[in-house]
Amino acid sequence: MKYLQIKELENRLFFSYKDVAQILEIKDSSARVFCSRYTDKGILIRLKKDFYILKDRWQRLSPEEFYRLSNILQVPSYISLMTALSFYEVTTQVQRGFYESACTKRTEKFDIEGVRFNFYKIKRELYFDFIKNKDFFVATKEKAFLDAVYLYSFGKYELDLDSIDFRKLDMKRIRNLLKKFPEKTKKMADRICRI
Repeated sequence: MKYLQIKELENRLFFSYKDVAQILEIKDSSARVFCSRYTDKGILIRLKKDFYILKDRWQRLSPEEFYRLSNILQVPSYISLMTALSFYEVTTQVQRGFYESACTKRTEKFDIEGVRFNFYKIKRELYFDFIKNKDFFVATKEKAFLDAVYLYSFGKYELDLDSIDFRKLDMKRIRNLLKKFPEKTKKMADRICRI
């Protein structure tokens, strides 16, 4: 009976124990216990503290919904690096089972039901040039490339240069964005792109 009631939450990408309390008309403390038990039973998946998704829903998520989840797992963040380049079809590298984001708080990894969400910390002054696409934040393709070069130049990221179609990147825009990056990144970008 209770499972049928929480199935009403299936139209939401994620929900909290407070949403469960409201649907089941129980106290918050009881809803926390309920969520914990249903997570143990494999009916719910815990995304992070107090955020859940129905396992049935998880198994049908689109890439865009995984992008949205990435944005909520660490706030603030935006989809970047090879994940964004794949989104824009700038790389031949196929992204399966992992999503990469840039963030300002800390480098962190979340492993949830066989899917890895990688967050790479960048300096606050480099947290720019991303857009809202439907319901998620994603770097522009040139910024995604430069985020990757930035981390690569400091030995914090492995960059598959052979998979990138440089013809799909605006080099003039890259030169302009590059002005805000450290000298080490500028030199690396120059070597890679010959700009």
